[in-house]
Amino acid sequence: MVSRGGINFSAILKIMGVLLIIEGLFMLSSLSFSAWYDPDSLSNLRFFDPMHDFLPLLVSGIGISLLGFLLWVSNKKLDQNSIGKQEGYIIVSMAWVIISLFGAIPFMLSGVTQSYTNAFFETISGFTTTGATIFSDIEALPKGILFWRSMTHWIGGMGIIVLSLAILPVLGIGGMQLFVAEVPGVTPDKLHPRITQTAKRLWFIYVLLTLAETGLLALGGMNLFDALCHAFGTLATGGFSTKNDSIAGFSPYIQYVIVIFMFLAGVSFTLHYFALKRMFKKVTGNEELRHFISIILFSTLLIGLSLFFIQKLPAETAFRDALFQVVSIVTTTGYITSDYLVWPYFIWMLIFLLMFTGGCAGSTGGGIKIVRILLLFKNSFLELKRIIHPQALLPVRLNGRSISQSVILNVLAFFLIYIIIFAFGSLIMTMLGLEFESAVGSVAASLGNIGPGLGIVGPVENYSSIPATGKWILAFFMLLGRLELFTVLILFSPSFWKR
Repeated sequence: MVSRGGINFSAILKIMGVLLIIEGLFMLSSLSFSAWYDPDSLSNLRFFDPMHDFLPLLVSGIGISLLGFLLWVSNKKLDQNSIGKQEGYIIVSMAWVIISLFGAIPFMLSGVTQSYTNAFFETISGFTTTGATIFSDIEALPKGILFWRSMTHWIGGMGIIVLSLAILPVLGIGGMQLFVAEVPGVTPDKLHPRITQTAKRLWFIYVLLTLAETGLLALGGMNLFDALCHAFGTLATGGFSTKNDSIAGFSPYIQYVIVIFMFLAGVSFTLHYFALKRMFKKVTGNEELRHFISIILFSTLLIGLSLFFIQKLPAETAFRDALFQVVSIVTTTGYITSDYLVWPYFIWMLIFLLMFTGGCAGSTGGGIKIVRILLLFKNSFLELKRIIHPQALLPVRLNGRSISQSVILNVLAFFLIYIIIFAFGSLIMTMLGLEFESAVGSVAASLGNIGPGLGIVGPVENYSSIPATGKWILAFFMLLGRLELFTVLILFSPSFWKR
């Protein structure tokens, strides 16, 4: 089944079918927590009951898996060579939309929300690891739904990287390109010459870190359910918590554990692999990592001192709150331990600026990414030298390597488009009735996949008061931010659909 434009829809439907099968199976894994924490749900098998979620999860999981199986079987004879660049971009972009559209079904069938807009918003917020929620009382949600909600984070966190590695090589595009945040030419050393082996190694590291954090959180007094859910949210840099006050109610030990793993999740997974292989020079010599650490340390010191001298907080509390919020925002995780909107105004501005940085390329974090900002500054400073010495050859270097002009142009284009979308999106949100502070905060938090923003979507608030139209717009921004803009925007180009 190929369109006149040459697009092989059979290939797209087959891969979508596989993704739906996987989604359905992950959804069914939530049943164990539903049955364990709510045994009555096994005898109260009904829909639209926000107290019992076993039947909604069971029917949704089986139904989605069967639909995926039908799509896979009906397109089983797909020739791998029939997948081209057009199909690849459609698959990578539409995958997150499709799994979010179907992933929202349990929220509707369980009755925890009666609005499909809210259900879809919550689901795509999970899969894009944004962590923006529409629920005011999270602790009232049944455990099966809460686990599925956290599971969307975990799937989306590593899923985007692995999906890219699996699809793009087939298209003749280096799979590592999307892995390093779609900066063509800036590619780390491959973990393994075979992409499938690379994907396995990445998943191994991802699972290993998840299990390690789960164990450490359990040692700090968390039960297994909360430990798993928070580990999912941390390693995916998502931020969905099982508690209304996020991480604020937990002990300092647990907060420090989460800080450590948020930081690790914000670091390129390539560097984790190098560290495991004891290739420490590649880790310590990485410029992006050094600047990532520098930003965290500088911001933590500035905010911590302000909280100590201005807010009169105890030294350890000031340091912990500052460190936690800085790491949470920079890595785009979105967990909170304190309401930063009650801090001095200049801290607001600093946190707002940190929303645009993002983690390292190749991490599960969102945002612009440190490497792009680093290349942007390097090129800007070199432009001053080029004006003085117009005949001099002054290439931009990263980790000792010269970066091609095409990569620099890509970075400049990405940054410009990102800012334009942010400005235009903020304008639209004000037109929908949001005050300026809430408008810019919601767009920055959605586009950067952060979650908490400013104003009515601040750290102790949620997105329930955003108009329905605004929620769909913000959901689109979440997708744009998660897929690095170009992967989605290229679908809106008329030339893309031509043969």
